[in-house]
Amino acid sequence: MVLFFWSLREGLALNLTLLTLVLPFFFTLGVGFFWFLLPSTLLARIPIILVYGVGIYALCLTSNIYTVAAIRTIALLRAARGVGFVISLFTFFLVYDAILSFKGSIVYSSLAIYILSFPLFLHGFWTTTLGKKFDWLIIRSSLITSLVVAEVAVTIFFWPVSVVVGSLFLTVFVYMLLGLGQADLEGRLFSQTIREYLVVGVLVFFGMILATHWGG
Repeated sequence: MVLFFWSLREGLALNLTLLTLVLPFFFTLGVGFFWFLLPSTLLARIPIILVYGVGIYALCLTSNIYTVAAIRTIALLRAARGVGFVISLFTFFLVYDAILSFKGSIVYSSLAIYILSFPLFLHGFWTTTLGKKFDWLIIRSSLITSLVVAEVAVTIFFWPVSVVVGSLFLTVFVYMLLGLGQADLEGRLFSQTIREYLVVGVLVFFGMILATHWGG
């Protein structure tokens, strides 16, 4: 971890393996925490084993594609980004669900969400450019988007929602921020793109209101 931040500061050449392993690591971590939240029955745990097996296999394939695409253009890059985006959102959900399930204080929970969101956002933005050196624009974008999600997480503590609904709500915010950020880095942040993401956010927001038990 020390070497990671030291390389950020010095602007050394990017170790591709370092960032391609971010998502598999957090995916494994999220599934591991989610495992302990499941009922101790075989019927409940077999699906999560299958999901993990398929997910980690897909992540290994996408990591290989990212590594090759950083050197030369390949046709599978767009498909790899699509798969990586979906698994990233699922990983965000697992991480947030684990954090909110601990029911810690508002300070520790929001801080944990901020810290754990940063490397996932960094990986997501990096897959758009696949640069060989750390880009300070990507780092700043990751810091800002992680902060926004942490601030949204603070509102969860004042909203009578379940852990699953709260985690989904945060994941939708990630979907909007990560999707808009990637579109901006690709130079295709058009008004139509912004409207599409905002419509999803508004619909989920109203869905969250309907799913809230306001009567306490």
